Amino acid sequence: MPANRWFALIAVMLAFLPVVLDITILHVAVPTLTQSLNASGTEVLWIIDIYPLLMAGLLVPMGTLADRVGNRKILLIGLVIFAAASAWAAFAQSPAMLVAARVLLALGGSMIMPCMLGLIRKAFEDDGERAMALGLWGMVGAAGAAVGPLIGGALLEHFWWGSVFLINVPVMLMVAPACYVLLPRVEQTSPGKWAIGEALLLIAGMISLVYGIKAGFGGKQPLPIVVLVVVFGIAALTLFARTQLRSSEPMLDLSLLSHPAIVAGLIMAIVASGALAGVELTLAQELQYVLGKTPLQAGIFMIPIMAAAAMGGPVAGYLSNRFGLRLVATLSLLISAGALVFLARSDFHDPGFLVPLALAILGLTLSIGLTASSIAIMGSVDASRGGAAGSLEATGYELGTGLGITLFGVFMSSVFSRAIELPSSLSQALAERASRTIGDTYIVASELPGEQGAALIEAGKAAFTQTHAVLLTTAAEVIAALAVVVFFTLAGYRSVLRAHH
Repeated sequence: MPANRWFALIAVMLAFLPVVLDITILHVAVPTLTQSLNASGTEVLWIIDIYPLLMAGLLVPMGTLADRVGNRKILLIGLVIFAAASAWAAFAQSPAMLVAARVLLALGGSMIMPCMLGLIRKAFEDDGERAMALGLWGMVGAAGAAVGPLIGGALLEHFWWGSVFLINVPVMLMVAPACYVLLPRVEQTSPGKWAIGEALLLIAGMISLVYGIKAGFGGKQPLPIVVLVVVFGIAALTLFARTQLRSSEPMLDLSLLSHPAIVAGLIMAIVASGALAGVELTLAQELQYVLGKTPLQAGIFMIPIMAAAAMGGPVAGYLSNRFGLRLVATLSLLISAGALVFLARSDFHDPGFLVPLALAILGLTLSIGLTASSIAIMGSVDASRGGAAGSLEATGYELGTGLGITLFGVFMSSVFSRAIELPSSLSQALAERASRTIGDTYIVASELPGEQGAALIEAGKAAFTQTHAVLLTTAAEVIAALAVVVFFTLAGYRSVLRAHH
């Protein structure tokens, strides 16, 4: 057993931090980034979205590759790619260049994430020590996602938008040599094939569907093209599912979906992570565009939702043991739906004590929902299939984040363009552009003379406040419906648990 395993754990956790930060750090940077790169609403969605979507497709195959080649090698390559991609993203000159850099970031991140758990599992053979190491690792994950917007806000207060990426470079330059020295050089590897083709099929299917949703609602592409892309996406995902179900060594074990509790857990993981990402994105824009807060003030305003989300894991574990998973999962979803309805009707100009409280309740209950999904998935399988179930769940989380951002973004833009009352003096071309998203409204306003620009911004603010209310109310309805589904799906969960013991 490596004597320096605790140092190795510190190095691994430091490597994990930027990967997690990158999922949420951009939320508060959206307004600054939109204005600096002159990015359209769709381009902004791709910049944020491409990272979790690619991670969802690459996490499992990179984990398998690490088992074949060795965790240390893949981790070190991942760190180098992540550092290089961060530097590229920081100095990107156009939205397309930034999307490409985020693709490379996702590749590096997907090599780093699975290796960490593999290394922790190998370095800590004692059950008690391993539980403690995994607990610390989970805490870094939750805390990293929680402080992402705050760090992003603090950097944007003093530097340009590229600093939210550039901060990763010194961290990686410290962590890579530490991992090189501290991690065990000799590793047991497992033989077998590496299914990168299946991963590419999954990614192609997901990205085609997301593109279809964005292009269809954005109305920029002719309908036949949108239909063609969506049909291709569905065909690729169907082919992927059939390949997995027939394979003796599937990349994602989809036969696990025959357990109702796993299906419930997976839907909860996708919806809860999607809602959390979508709500944060909506809030960050409302706070900066409508209330005129700086990125740092927006980050501080969002602390309750993040801090409470970081506490959800241990709370969920305790409550599930005490009251049973079915009750905890259903109630947490219903309470989060209630918090969303309250936030939809609140006046953020005068938040008082109740808005931060509602944000904290939302963060806590959605996080409890996420942990409950983990408990449902892991409790429904034998220990021997734990890895397969874990892969399915990790993919669910990333997919949820990606889809949440897509659906919130597309829905936001369609509600916004209907709600905005544009000044009559605007030309047809400018009016069309200004009504897409509030970011576009600000870009168009900056090109107009003083009073005209100010009138357009006021119209944009009024429309976004309406949009944000509709968006949060709809999210509440979806989560309330999910609570009912979970209540009935988890009805037989206790008997499943008894069968495994």
